Amino acid sequence: MRDVQINLGNRSYSIFIGQGVLDAAGTLLTGLPTGRKALLVTNPTVARLYADRVTAALTRAGIDVVRALIPDGEQYKALQSAEMLYDRAFAAGLDRGCPVVALGGGVVGDLAGFVAATYMRGVPFVQIPTTLLAQVDSSVGGKVAVNHPRGKNIIGAFYQPVLVLSDTGTLRTLGAGEVRSGLAEVIKYGIIKDAAFFTWLENNLDHVLALEPAALAHVIEQSCLSKARVVEEDETEQGQRAILNLGHTVGHAIEALAGYGRYSHGEAVAIGTAVAARLAVDLGLLQENEEHRIRNLLARAGLPLEVPGDISTDAVMAAMYGDKKTRAGQITFILPAAIGRAVIRPGMAEEPIARAIDNCRAGSD
Repeated sequence: MRDVQINLGNRSYSIFIGQGVLDAAGTLLTGLPTGRKALLVTNPTVARLYADRVTAALTRAGIDVVRALIPDGEQYKALQSAEMLYDRAFAAGLDRGCPVVALGGGVVGDLAGFVAATYMRGVPFVQIPTTLLAQVDSSVGGKVAVNHPRGKNIIGAFYQPVLVLSDTGTLRTLGAGEVRSGLAEVIKYGIIKDAAFFTWLENNLDHVLALEPAALAHVIEQSCLSKARVVEEDETEQGQRAILNLGHTVGHAIEALAGYGRYSHGEAVAIGTAVAARLAVDLGLLQENEEHRIRNLLARAGLPLEVPGDISTDAVMAAMYGDKKTRAGQITFILPAAIGRAVIRPGMAEEPIARAIDNCRAGSD
């Protein structure tokens, strides 16, 4: 079992990574100052696979488990779902010491975390991510949110978990599309922070795609370490933490415009990363050979690189103005300056962004 520490003073916590971590959930949680009841939030797919196992682990540790199911799908990461979870927690008599435990992917984690942050003004929050994307990204760093019809993750908070448990064994039950979605975020860490890790991915991607345990554990650990160092420097995204949003400015716009579910989060981020790399080359920040390396690795991971033809550039531009990174009516872009380094560019002009979007469409040169 690997242990990655997130050092945030009295909000510090551990991320435990390895096979069989689910079965240690009760033991690890009882070492923390939490109550003897827990609200376990999951969805029907994950519940069939792992809810009994996690419930048994918590029960062995003397924790009474109250289950709450939300349907599968990004569209259920909404205020209506949060209200249902508040009702469930209140009816079960959960007090301010009782943890909310998220068992699932990013949708479950974001929604359960939002509820944990707001129920009784905050209760302990435990993440048990079961997808690659959640294990390398959304379960770490304390961003919790629900969607609004006009934008993704618009209603939310910064709220750190008290514990993250990443069992690599859960990744064997994922479909290929879910693995690809997670790899978009994994590749992002190499682009923004760690050139050596990017090279490792180029050399070992086949082992990761084959879900080899040692390769998966390395990917999760290195991704969490990269994100941890950024979050420790800028917990609430006042500055440098924004580099974690590489690919997300265009990606979130495409997710919303296409309708949640047409593209996975990782697929949309991959398209956004391709646009960001093209824009960085156009602005003279990134060498073309490094753009080619970025595009090649994303493509080898089976991720899309092209802006869909039925979504206009004007629509993408308009959607980006609703992004959380927009300041004073101006678009902020995260751009790769080299593999291993990203820069934050506030106040971007529309014309070069639109040109980069057009150049990332099918059939463009």
